[in-house]
Amino acid sequence: MKGPLFYSKILLFGEYGIIKDSKGLSIPYSFYNGALKTDENPSETAIASNASLQRYVGYLENINPELVVFDVASLKKHVEAGMYFDSSIPQGYGVGSSGALVAAIYDKYAQDKITVLENLTREKLLKLKTIFSEMESFFHGKSSGLDPLNSYLSIPILINSKDNIEATGIPAQQNDGKGAVFLLDSGIIGETAPMVSLFMENMKQEGFRSMLKNQFIKHTDACVDDFLKGDVKSLFKNTKSLSKVVLSHFKPMIPQQFHELWKKGIDTNEYYLKLCGSGGGGYILGFTEDLSKAEKALSGYKLEVVYNF
Repeated sequence: MKGPLFYSKILLFGEYGIIKDSKGLSIPYSFYNGALKTDENPSETAIASNASLQRYVGYLENINPELVVFDVASLKKHVEAGMYFDSSIPQGYGVGSSGALVAAIYDKYAQDKITVLENLTREKLLKLKTIFSEMESFFHGKSSGLDPLNSYLSIPILINSKDNIEATGIPAQQNDGKGAVFLLDSGIIGETAPMVSLFMENMKQEGFRSMLKNQFIKHTDACVDDFLKGDVKSLFKNTKSLSKVVLSHFKPMIPQQFHELWKKGIDTNEYYLKLCGSGGGGYILGFTEDLSKAEKALSGYKLEVVYNF
């Protein structure tokens, strides 16, 4: 048995800000994906994934039936037969590994599910987001539901505010363009929950709240608008400002050994780094107007291009 593929996602803009109603833009990233699967001779990874699914079934049984009802009998039967999530999506890297799993489970076992083929009104998108938020909270403590939404629909999602999300189109990639968005592998696994609680702790301080509203959210919103309009010049100006704000105020979310590299990008304008997901490890997102310059400046690191300008 092998189910349909669900892709990883990249939140280009909006990390942390969307908790406080900034804009956000999330795109599917098909380089990594996962599917529900059963094997005759499961590997150790498959056995571990199956054990995690067994715990998850117990959680899904108790989810609010007014929100979503699952065919728990079939799910249990399949999990007992050894079903697992076969995934190439790295965990703790900010590219939505649990989101893809949640999307796959909803797709196969939810009753009266909202499908991708329907006319996806704002109400339907919000309902899906609420369901996914509840389903994914098992993994993160508190989830916005956006990762599974992106994975389930496989289309870019524009977040205007908490209660206003829409499917969107993004400018076509320029395959021969010099500019790029890339992923930089920090080589460290990041944990979402501690980073989010650190952020929530900081939010208790007046100064941090005001910085978030007047700088972080302002630049994030501008980046989303620039990206969607295809205004590359303005996008890089705003991404640089965002990179500076993150280096000044979100240092704990940036692995120590990348502080210098982060600053070097801002000083030389060869690339700008920002958080990918909650930070603390995993991938770091990079933006550059000239990929060959960025590759040279970051020659000791593995870069994966996500989008070309």
